[in-house]
Amino acid sequence: MTKRVLVAYGSANGSTEGIAETVARVLRQEGLLAEARPARAVTGLNPYDAVIVGGALYTGRWHRDTRRFVRRYREDLAVRPVWFFSSGPLDDTASRRDIPPVPGVGKAMRRLDVREHVTFGGRLTEGAEGWMARMLLRDGKGGDFRDAAATESWAARIAGELKRTPYG
Repeated sequence: MTKRVLVAYGSANGSTEGIAETVARVLRQEGLLAEARPARAVTGLNPYDAVIVGGALYTGRWHRDTRRFVRRYREDLAVRPVWFFSSGPLDDTASRRDIPPVPGVGKAMRRLDVREHVTFGGRLTEGAEGWMARMLLRDGKGGDFRDAAATESWAARIAGELKRTPYG
């Protein structure tokens, strides 16, 4: 039976959404049934054998929709294989070294026995919404720091683990 994987994300300006879509695409290429959905649009986890949760980082916290998703579905997440990712650094830090999860994400990882967390670089471009985004852009701190190869490699590794292990 082909495993079904949900990639749930919280994204304000599309950067985390793009990462989630890349993860889902790679999982599908690897033979899994995968879909990326905004965390706020998910109505249940029953159809899924595994879940990947991603959130944009804002002032040291995950996007509100992602935090709410983890709280709402904590019991369902606790009985499935789960991976977390964060996106946000507006520089090449995430490509140069492993960035540990922020405290709130780390706490959720321990509670849910999350298999792994990774932080990817973010993207902030003209037209981004929010006061802070406009300030960062004004100060020249925008750009696209996502690493597609790293995202694809991470997703392929997860696909390999799911195909080898009798989950679901």
